[in-house]
Amino acid sequence: MLKKLILAVLVAAPMCLMAQTAKFGYLNTQEIFNVMPEKATAENTLKSVSDRYDTEFKNLQTAFQKKYEDYEKQANDASTPDAIKERHQQELQEEYNKIQNFQQTAAQDLQKQQEQLLAPISQKLQNAIQAVGAEGGFTFIYDTSIPAVVYTGTGAEDISAKVKAKLGIK
Repeated sequence: MLKKLILAVLVAAPMCLMAQTAKFGYLNTQEIFNVMPEKATAENTLKSVSDRYDTEFKNLQTAFQKKYEDYEKQANDASTPDAIKERHQQELQEEYNKIQNFQQTAAQDLQKQQEQLLAPISQKLQNAIQAVGAEGGFTFIYDTSIPAVVYTGTGAEDISAKVKAKLGIK
């Protein structure tokens, strides 16, 4: 029994010492990320591209609507041969497929561009956090924007201001 108690003390002692010497920090990366000037620039670029896709999509829809109206006029005309009606139906189906493909391509391209534009900003933020952590001698830095963090004790320091300063954000 005494051996178990001594063993428990020997195991727990280094952990207690580490907890006393460890320096904890926390920050909200989402908050910092959202105020980075590069994010606004990236969002403006994405909005511009998205607007171009929207314009093109509207043009495709307008062209489809005109062809559909022409088809309806011919379909209601008894003198229009069935072969012509079928050809127009096929054209409408092709136009519809073009619109569907365009939507898919546009969504994929916007997603890809978003990833390409935001990745360097995320990396810059990560680099600033690592620099502040190294300069401040932190053992752990927690991100409070992740729901898993539910408590921040008094021994922790909010380093958001230091990371913002490292990024040149006021």
